[in-house]
Amino acid sequence: MTDILEARRARLDQWRDKGVDPFGGRFDRTHLAREIKEGFAELEGARVRVAGRVMGFRVHGRASFVDLQDVSGRVQIYARADVLPAGQYEDFTLLDVGDIIGAWGSVMRTRRGEISVQAEGWQLLAKSLRPLPEKWHGLRDVELRYRYRYLDLMVNPGVRDVFLTRAAILRAIRKFLDERGFHEVETPVMSPVAGGATARPFITHHNALDLDLYLRIALELHLKRLIVAGLEKVYEIGRVFRNEGISTRHNPEFTMLELYQAYADYGDMMELTEQMVSQVAQEVLGSTIITYQGERIELAPPWPRIRLWDAVGRFAGLGPDDIRDDDAAARVAAKRGLRMDKPPTKAGVIEKILEEEVEPHLVQPAFLVDYPVEMSPLARRRADDPSLVYRFEAFVAGREIANAFSELNDPIDQRERFMQQAAMRARGDEEAHPFDEDFLLALEYGMPPTGGLGVGVDRLVMLLTDSPSIRDVILFPLLRPRPPED
Repeated sequence: MTDILEARRARLDQWRDKGVDPFGGRFDRTHLAREIKEGFAELEGARVRVAGRVMGFRVHGRASFVDLQDVSGRVQIYARADVLPAGQYEDFTLLDVGDIIGAWGSVMRTRRGEISVQAEGWQLLAKSLRPLPEKWHGLRDVELRYRYRYLDLMVNPGVRDVFLTRAAILRAIRKFLDERGFHEVETPVMSPVAGGATARPFITHHNALDLDLYLRIALELHLKRLIVAGLEKVYEIGRVFRNEGISTRHNPEFTMLELYQAYADYGDMMELTEQMVSQVAQEVLGSTIITYQGERIELAPPWPRIRLWDAVGRFAGLGPDDIRDDDAAARVAAKRGLRMDKPPTKAGVIEKILEEEVEPHLVQPAFLVDYPVEMSPLARRRADDPSLVYRFEAFVAGREIANAFSELNDPIDQRERFMQQAAMRARGDEEAHPFDEDFLLALEYGMPPTGGLGVGVDRLVMLLTDSPSIRDVILFPLLRPRPPED
């Protein structure tokens, strides 16, 4: 490697000795590679200007061929000594794979049928001082691909397609919500209270205010304040941060969509969820039928509604009397050998049973509905059974992609639940919901009946791009630091 790096540095000096700036300035590009290939019938013979990275280089005497890659794909540059101005062909042969160039000339097809740009001139725009990795595609050390994502994107077209699809999914989500009268807003990333979910937060400190703050674990409580304020339909797509483990489904920072609609309930949120997911799939992929890790999945509504206790009974053989309180939950956990990260509670044991014994069976889209109140400190109780709340989680391909409530708007009930959560924190549960007096104050001014929905954007992208790990759909996932290269 040292010899290669030294050779590239020497080539850099060679360009400078020729009076060429190896890190050139602006270049006027007229066409992308894909436009030239797809529009060849109209562009044949036309003069175009293209720019991109040299991904392949072949010299055949007085003619050379470069595979030029831009954001849309690749196109061949055909350079001939008898076409380029004097001296430019010899300079062209000094290019290395990885260099970035601009070229201009006429669109043509070679004798072998390759659509190409026959160069009439070219310009070095950036000299690559390191060689591109060989055999990068399918590399077993996936952590290396995540760490050097810019190389992963550069040499693996499939990876690039995933992130372009991710951008298209976000555009489609925004379009869907905007067309239904929702307003996109932004709320604080740092807050004195990490609320809206049960998770361990990251802590930071504001020097000027001498104030400890938390990175948000959810978007919920500030968005609900906007419902109190009368905005009625709001949504936010933003990063949230949870100081938890890493797995194929979990990353310490991830992207959430949360939305709230006044005068709605969780039934409305179910309809919105199934419509949104299916419409986004149709718009981005052209179909509501997808294949995820070998499973054919139909996303078109309606999705079945399954009561939580019915699913637990069917797949785990347990009912509400078996896990009626924390003591009973502890006995169930011990009997079934459940590995709990913290002391077993009713909410925690049900969550674990769902994760291990119920979710794997929910391959086709489905809603689990009507959760125990202990699992949902911010959801409205069912009128016919106060032990349950109006809550659902949406599952596809055996994993949760959405969570929604008929929101609790009774400040007295909310205060009591915060106090219960505070007691759990006092017993050592760091993920219990903190007491938020300011949010209670907002509720006391009156919040209309509201439906709220949270969607894990990364998991939705995983589903629609057939990606097995959440780190496959996050551009720069968090990794342990490694020593710098020589």
